[in-house]
Amino acid sequence: ISKSGVYWHENFRVDMTNDAKVTAKMLDDSLKRFDSDYIDLYMIHWPDQNVDIRFPMEVLAKAQLSGKIKHIGLCNSNVSDVEKASELAKIEVLQSEFSLFNQSAKGWIEELDEKRSFMSWGTFDKGILTGRVDKKREQAKDYDENDCRKKAPWWIQADVIKKAEKYQDIKKVWEELELSSVEGALSFNLSHDFLDTVLVGAKSIEDWDKVLDANVRTLSQETIEKLNSISL
Repeated sequence: ISKSGVYWHENFRVDMTNDAKVTAKMLDDSLKRFDSDYIDLYMIHWPDQNVDIRFPMEVLAKAQLSGKIKHIGLCNSNVSDVEKASELAKIEVLQSEFSLFNQSAKGWIEELDEKRSFMSWGTFDKGILTGRVDKKREQAKDYDENDCRKKAPWWIQADVIKKAEKYQDIKKVWEELELSSVEGALSFNLSHDFLDTVLVGAKSIEDWDKVLDANVRTLSQETIEKLNSISL
């Protein structure tokens, strides 16, 4: 799997564009890095208000016809872009942020007239839903130099504190169900019918073991509503 749209500019800052030429270059660069003739799934990373989605989609549609990519997907998208992109090729996979603290994707995905595979990112909300973030680690200065939370503009102290406080009540629900926080976060996401794949991050082998060995359950609607009353 690879994506186009977010890359490193020559000045070493992140640049974001769906310009067709950039899309074509990023696809070719990915093929070279994979040392492969094709990529199973290629996705457009973010919507670009300055570029009609159909321009990069034309590049991907041609690449699909030539066998360079097998399937096409959109990330962090919306109904309008999915419909426009579908004019040129079939959009088989969608990806967006989804967790107890952010369920905004559910609205636009349910508006679509066709069901597609959906991947959630941000499943643990950058560690908050695993219990790793508390009063001792709520500010950027509390993270090491290699941690993106140290400098990222989205790591806002007030928001983090609020979520960390809500997590304490969420944890009580998991304890009642005899689930760990990791198991609870995974179970919550996978209890939604429109979602079939969760993307998760981990920083150690131990963390990965907890994810891979997780006891994932389908939560009742009553439990989901109880959790939503705390998190949203």
